[in-house]
Amino acid sequence: MALRKQNGFSLLELTIAIGISMILAAVTIFAFQPALRQKHVDDAYNLTLMALRKARDSAAADMRIYLVTFVAPNPGIDGGTITVTQDIVGGPVLFSATLPPDVTFHVEPGVPNSPTVAPTTPDGFGSANAGAFDFDQPPSGAGGSNLIYFYPDGSAQDNGPNGVAVNNGVVYLGIPGQLPTCRAVSLWGYTGRVRGWQLVQIAGVWTWRQK
Repeated sequence: MALRKQNGFSLLELTIAIGISMILAAVTIFAFQPALRQKHVDDAYNLTLMALRKARDSAAADMRIYLVTFVAPNPGIDGGTITVTQDIVGGPVLFSATLPPDVTFHVEPGVPNSPTVAPTTPDGFGSANAGAFDFDQPPSGAGGSNLIYFYPDGSAQDNGPNGVAVNNGVVYLGIPGQLPTCRAVSLWGYTGRVRGWQLVQIAGVWTWRQK
């Protein structure tokens, strides 16, 4: 009886095919990691901008005071949180967001730390030594605050122990250990104006550039 030819793959061929597929998958993941990290940074930066602008606009539209609260990162779980609530007891939450674990609210060593000598801190607020949340800048306060109260007139106030005062300041974020990913958002208390910043190298010097 004539033997029929067996169809299909041998075990060796199947092993080689699986190995090639795994290598291609690993190369693809490695190639997309920088893009994924960049997306996380952009998302965290946009969330921070959105929270402050939404609080300001809602305060003006609703004729109410809204409170923005920044919370430090929870290592391994999240990169920090932002919450916007009405400034009343048990007030409803208007907005809440959590940063991805790989992007955190923090001040990366190497960022500009002078409010007066170039390259300066964003809008010349603080010296980047009070931590990621550096609102309620002098002369209104000592800096380092994580709370902002937006009023119906559009201004940002501190509601601190010395009474209501204009709240200027800045918040920092990025991927720890990676200066090129650093971002910042500054706040002008008199008008509630919010501005975004990106850390870039100019002539070999790390400098904040407005986005």
